[in-house]
Amino acid sequence: MTLSHELPDLAGRTIVVTGTTSGLGLALSGALAAAGARVLMTVRDAERGAAAVGQVRAGIEGPGSAESVLLDLADLASVRAAAAELRERTGNRVDVLVNNAAVSLGPHERTRDGFELQFGTNHLGPAALTWLLMPALRAAGTAERLSRVVTTSSLGHRTGGLDLTDLAWERRRYSPTRAYGASKLANLLFSAELDRRLRLAGDPVLSIAAHPGLTASDLLNNALARGGTWKARLLVLPDRWISQPITAGIRPQLLAATGPVHGGDYLGPTGPFEVRGPAGPARRSATAQDPVLAGELWKATAAATGVTPDPA
Repeated sequence: MTLSHELPDLAGRTIVVTGTTSGLGLALSGALAAAGARVLMTVRDAERGAAAVGQVRAGIEGPGSAESVLLDLADLASVRAAAAELRERTGNRVDVLVNNAAVSLGPHERTRDGFELQFGTNHLGPAALTWLLMPALRAAGTAERLSRVVTTSSLGHRTGGLDLTDLAWERRRYSPTRAYGASKLANLLFSAELDRRLRLAGDPVLSIAAHPGLTASDLLNNALARGGTWKARLLVLPDRWISQPITAGIRPQLLAATGPVHGGDYLGPTGPFEVRGPAGPARRSATAQDPVLAGELWKATAAATGVTPDPA
């Protein structure tokens, strides 16, 4: 696997990126569209989405394109509606799905369906979207060019554990840091279990995970805007000092989406402590490598979302 990756010509590829009005998602959409892809950018707000699409289109010189799709990952009805719209607008063919959107370290809030907001937005919504778009991903994949699902995790996955009996944090004392870590741990477990099931089914789809290290995105600033905790406030200044620019932070996701990878790979910056540096193999915590927990999470996610897993 190369640590330096130039984007190939993506003309004719259809790529869905979630969370695209700022930060990593906006930069990802711009890079992919500039390389020739048709990028469908999911947004929660139509006005901000129009501005983001306009910004991406301004950087396109070739055959690439950008368009927005309304999606609120904290609302499972919205996830179902967006998945149906995406399948219709793409002719039921999606080459790459990049599950990028996330929230972090805000106060204890719930999704529209009653789950803890970070777990619902960062894991349950993306998992449901992945399953609902799997027919389109399967249809676009070939033996020569496999479709891909890119799940974005975080260094924070090491700070969380999973209590699958209390996804809404009703019995436990709420910890924003542990809740965020749990959601990012779930991302890695889900990606690994998805890879296992895709291989068993023989589907022409790869499941890859990636993380951006410490990148100057808007994740913490968004947490503060939502009334973020004192921990989020303490992290803002170090984040600004240590973080790499967004153009560097998106490299692992770009490698996962378009580069020479294998199903089950986990990518991130390869510098000290995976904080910054060229994209390459990343390290999972021991818990993130637990196949039994991954299988239990798969079942719990199906029960919580009411979406039938695909592949089964």
